[in-house]
Amino acid sequence: MDTHLHRNEHKEHHMRSSDFLRDVVIGMSDGLTVPFALAAGLSGAVDNSSIIVIAGIAEIAAGSIAMGLGGYLSGKTEQDHYKNEEKREQNEVETLRHIEIEETKEFFANIGLSKEIQEQATEEISKDKDRWVEFMMKYELGLDKPDPKRATKSALNIGISYIVGGIIPLSPYFFISDSKEALQFSVVATLICLFIFGFFKSKLTGVNPLWGAIRVTLIGAIAASAAFGIASLFEH
Repeated sequence: MDTHLHRNEHKEHHMRSSDFLRDVVIGMSDGLTVPFALAAGLSGAVDNSSIIVIAGIAEIAAGSIAMGLGGYLSGKTEQDHYKNEEKREQNEVETLRHIEIEETKEFFANIGLSKEIQEQATEEISKDKDRWVEFMMKYELGLDKPDPKRATKSALNIGISYIVGGIIPLSPYFFISDSKEALQFSVVATLICLFIFGFFKSKLTGVNPLWGAIRVTLIGAIAASAAFGIASLFEH
């Protein structure tokens, strides 16, 4: 009888979302929706596609910069927060060592270690101040050390994703001079992309893919319809 443990028979599937994926989702979702709504709104007010192209490019440029800046500031805030907490933890390790010792023991107690092992583990980890601080940052405060390049990477990822998303609804206006006709192609192309984007976004985040795709598509369609309707109303 084969007594070998077949470890590959059971595979656990968990979502491992990366910072890169999060940035792409943020940039693409806004990039697809906002320029699409703008182009649809302008199509309800003007007949010349060239005006929509100029306005769309300006919006994509401004939007990508604004979104990228938002990602950069978010990354910097995360770094600053970690540094401030790390400095405070280092100070507590030096000046309130007895309290930090008890907090470390408490952590080990909460994960089920015996009193003897708690003492040994705490004594061992407290020998190295830097390692001890890093341990307390992670397990007491729940903070992982951020990537020092995270802010710049986030800005680029979000900004580029916004541009890529924004070009899709705007592209028909580059080739079709009549804005109403261009809008028809823009609607089809954008809604297809929104559906695909929503499907994979939901699949990655563990949400029902079909419902996620429909929801993202509906949001884009409602935004564009509202913009087109309001522009048409003011035109008349």
